[in-house]
Amino acid sequence: MNNYFESLGLDHSLINELSKDPLKLSGDFQKDSHACSKYWLLDEQILSKLPVKNKRSVEEQKAATYVLERTRARREEFLFLHAETVYKKITHNLTQFIRLEELLHAANDLVPGLTVSKKTIAEGDHLLQSQKDGHEINQGIFLGHVLANQECGLHLCHTSLLPHPRTKEYQEEFKRTGKLELEGVSLIREGSTCYLYFQHGRYLHAEDDITLSNTEIAADLAILDPNSNIVVMRGDVINEGKYSGSRTFCSGINLTRLYNGKIPYLWYIERDMGIVNKIYRGVASQKHSPNEILGHTTEKLWIAAVDKFAIGGGCQYLLVTDINIAGSDAYLTLPARKEGIIPGAANLRLPRFVGDRIARQAIMMERRIDCASPEGKMICDYVVDPKEIDQTIAKTIETISASGVVSASGNRKSFRVEQEPLDDFRKYMAVYAKEQAYCHFSDALISNLEKNWDAHNRKIKEKEKQKPTT
Repeated sequence: MNNYFESLGLDHSLINELSKDPLKLSGDFQKDSHACSKYWLLDEQILSKLPVKNKRSVEEQKAATYVLERTRARREEFLFLHAETVYKKITHNLTQFIRLEELLHAANDLVPGLTVSKKTIAEGDHLLQSQKDGHEINQGIFLGHVLANQECGLHLCHTSLLPHPRTKEYQEEFKRTGKLELEGVSLIREGSTCYLYFQHGRYLHAEDDITLSNTEIAADLAILDPNSNIVVMRGDVINEGKYSGSRTFCSGINLTRLYNGKIPYLWYIERDMGIVNKIYRGVASQKHSPNEILGHTTEKLWIAAVDKFAIGGGCQYLLVTDINIAGSDAYLTLPARKEGIIPGAANLRLPRFVGDRIARQAIMMERRIDCASPEGKMICDYVVDPKEIDQTIAKTIETISASGVVSASGNRKSFRVEQEPLDDFRKYMAVYAKEQAYCHFSDALISNLEKNWDAHNRKIKEKEKQKPTT
């Protein structure tokens, strides 16, 4: 291996530094930070000598893998000792709430090479997913260790439940008009109910880097709106393709954007710790802990209305909403194995609905769950003729409103404290954060998309759509 590195024009001192036995860490934060930072930055110097990942020879890729694995192993060692120190330094001993992206950049500024630099991320923005070396795996390693620490992890969960920084921009206008239109989503208040509509019809309401923040903002506004007490989540009408003129629910992650390298690793963590967890637990404030026993959040009762299907992330929403209404022709899937990823927190939540075996079959064996089946009715409360969905939504809202929703928050919290207290969620996310990072940058992900989704041809078609017409 050393001889190969020499052929790349690297000096002997750099090769020797990379290849020598792992440094024994002292436990002193400053000393360990200095020593490890110097070592971690070797990967960028060495990888810069190699071609883009998908154009490397077998030997070149072996060299890249060697470098990345050695530097990642040292990050694990460092964070085992110092993750708590890093997090507490950045958050000023847990007195400040720093959102995920800013936290990761601050960690890299504090200890260069610990996560990944803004420059390195920017350089990878134009690459296909198959061309990326997965530097953001360092982010997953860091977040895994932070979340594994109970005190720091709960603080980070609290941070992610706070309103999105841009929510304030729209709050007064929505309170006054009851309307919001953002790319990929809309929110409308009718009476005492807010209707959140997915509006990414070109991709069957798939979620991606374009829609995520906007959908979280819409959810924040709906939850915090003082003039409503119920939120309905539904897909808008599709205007083209097979489902033109019909509604569909959410079709999960946008595989086109994923294949083209446009969805960053952090997207998964922001989604599940943000909007999905807010639907389940409510929106937190800085003054109060969001834990179920002594804490407080602002929350509302959520109804999901499923037209045609709820795929992947769409199905994940049904595991955190309070009432699910579906058309009798609709189905649910979690095709994570075909995509090569972990389906959010579905592994944590789906077994509560359908049991462990069916959950494993759905996640690991692509089992489809028809909403009208016995298993589907364990997830969907009302399965009706597709023409009766509107009527069923209205009737459900009327029934709930007639008896009052004052107890909704208390009942939701009482279910959570037994089924999934915040600390259980933290533990799950500690595993998910690291494992999803490796999945996101695995060769298997690309292979699965090309085999099961015909990703290459879809990529070509997507480019053709984007060409200007003459």
